[in-house]
Amino acid sequence: MKIIDSHVHLVQCIAGTESNGEMRSCGGGRGICADGTVYELIPAEWNTESVTSERVLQVMDEHEVERAVLLQGGFLGFQNLYSWEAGQKYPDRFLAAGAYDPYSRSRDRVVKHLFEDLALHVVKFEVSTGSGLMANHPVFPLDGEMMERELAFAEEHGLVFVIDIGKLGSPSSQIGALRRAILRHPGMKFVVCHLLAPKQSELTEMAAGLEALHLPNVWFDLASLQHNVRPDAAPYPVTRMFIHKAAEIVGAERLLFGTDLPSNLCKYSYADMVNTVAEDTALTAEQRQQILYDNARDVFWNGK
Repeated sequence: MKIIDSHVHLVQCIAGTESNGEMRSCGGGRGICADGTVYELIPAEWNTESVTSERVLQVMDEHEVERAVLLQGGFLGFQNLYSWEAGQKYPDRFLAAGAYDPYSRSRDRVVKHLFEDLALHVVKFEVSTGSGLMANHPVFPLDGEMMERELAFAEEHGLVFVIDIGKLGSPSSQIGALRRAILRHPGMKFVVCHLLAPKQSELTEMAAGLEALHLPNVWFDLASLQHNVRPDAAPYPVTRMFIHKAAEIVGAERLLFGTDLPSNLCKYSYADMVNTVAEDTALTAEQRQQILYDNARDVFWNGK
């Protein structure tokens, strides 16, 4: 079965900024924040503080993953150039996204460099209150003037717009506002991360959010779903229940497989994350292939 991982992170160095302050490496693949909070970020057995394109390719080859989308986020720190270089070196395997802070005084120069000079085709916005823009800036409306400026730029440059709105129910999880913003740009492709990041108790709330965002130009990635709906254990029946509900509401053709590598490899095996979909007999073979490969190919590579 062919596979595309639509949610992967390279790490040149741990340089995150989140609600607990700046995060830097403290050894063993871990990061420590300014308030002393420690996170597992990279599997300790890798014995490294970085995640190279070659290391990711090794994981992909071991699990027959054809391609991956390299996303950016505040948790690990933006890795724009590092990801772009990986895409240049392995163009048949990687597609790099760019990310930036729209509050930057040099915003105009930044976006020109990323999306005109480097010609990145995907933009990633993490706006969450955990490690996104709203972790270090005031809460802002997703259908307000600032985001409209960024959406208009993305549409003008033909970018796929990937957005992480944080945990369901958090101040950044503005589903109504996101729907209004998307409706203003019907010609763009949007990918909403983490299936809205529900807790195990929030199946009904997730379903309502998906109903609101069930639009012809919106897809949803499944990255970190096992983690968000925990406790769950292989073969991840709870995670599958959430996937089934999503498929019922928006269709399997709107769901994208993703792992959030490397952090989730600290707790889950890559094979188990693949098999949560690949071995789910409640989904048809066609649905499994759509989620694991076809949809991501269509969204990010225009079906090629």
